[in-house]
Amino acid sequence: MGDDKEVVLVTGGTGFIASWMIMRLLQQGYTVRTTIRPRSDPGIPGSKKDISFLTNLPGASENLHIFDADLNEPDSFEPAVDGCTGVFHVAHPMDWIGKDPEEVVVQRSIRGTLGILGACLKSKTVKRVIYTSSAAAVMFSGNGEDTADESSWSDVEYYKSLLRFGNSYMAAKTRTEKAAIEFAEENGLDLVTVIPSLVVGPFLCPGAPGSVHMALALILGNSAQYRILRRANMVHVDDVASAHIFLLNHPDAKGRYICSSTQVSLHELSDFLSAKYPNFQIPTREDLKDVEGHDVSGLSSKKLLSCGFEYKCGLDEMFDDAVQSYRERGLL
Repeated sequence: MGDDKEVVLVTGGTGFIASWMIMRLLQQGYTVRTTIRPRSDPGIPGSKKDISFLTNLPGASENLHIFDADLNEPDSFEPAVDGCTGVFHVAHPMDWIGKDPEEVVVQRSIRGTLGILGACLKSKTVKRVIYTSSAAAVMFSGNGEDTADESSWSDVEYYKSLLRFGNSYMAAKTRTEKAAIEFAEENGLDLVTVIPSLVVGPFLCPGAPGSVHMALALILGNSAQYRILRRANMVHVDDVASAHIFLLNHPDAKGRYICSSTQVSLHELSDFLSAKYPNFQIPTREDLKDVEGHDVSGLSSKKLLSCGFEYKCGLDEMFDDAVQSYRERGLL
């Protein structure tokens, strides 16, 4: 794939991972379609959301085609899917603060995803679908496993007992991935799922992505998030994008693939950031000694690596690139 005859779709194009994937796909010569939620702002008559960070990408004027679609209306994705050979389903209803009831978020995600998979079947042109899941779907089994792999599934009720944030997100990601796999198996659809850990690095979208904001908690002084980083699994956004494209093209790709390059403890992260950024006031190990929380499972990328994939970026690139994006936007 990657010549000018290949047309691929990336759903949720204004998001962190999706926008980076669009950039990389354009660079590799794909004709790219993407879906975004309808651009008019109902609160401001005649307004349009600014998507210039997508339309100004090199090659976008010729090879990027933008469609309006919404997970609340699964049929709205059919025009974008029709004629594609590959589909990256990255879009997800985000509700970190619990504005909507959990079941509403879960069902919105499942219905939208199954609608997109149905459109892929109907198209007769889609050869493979890559679904972007989340480490939240594997890291909280409650079985006490030190390292999770693709056989691991999170337990929604166990996660709730940990009193972490994002219950709706975790439940939706876990249940949606299971529903997508079941649908694909029942209908003979070639579906591969990618399971990224905490995604860090530079961003094209105007606002700071939640995962990057979380990773930079020690730099930004967001003490409420320190406990989430007690044992952190991380990956650079460029490696995530590359893994998606790699698996679209790998002839033997099948099933689930964890995409996580680095594991670091809160204390190790403090040491790393203190040495790397002496001008920032990074909390010391002593400052962090009383941070409490539940340790999460590590993540094994053995399956992805055994296919021949190679990570290109480590902690240095993750944080240098993220900090640079923050500085460019006046956030640091």
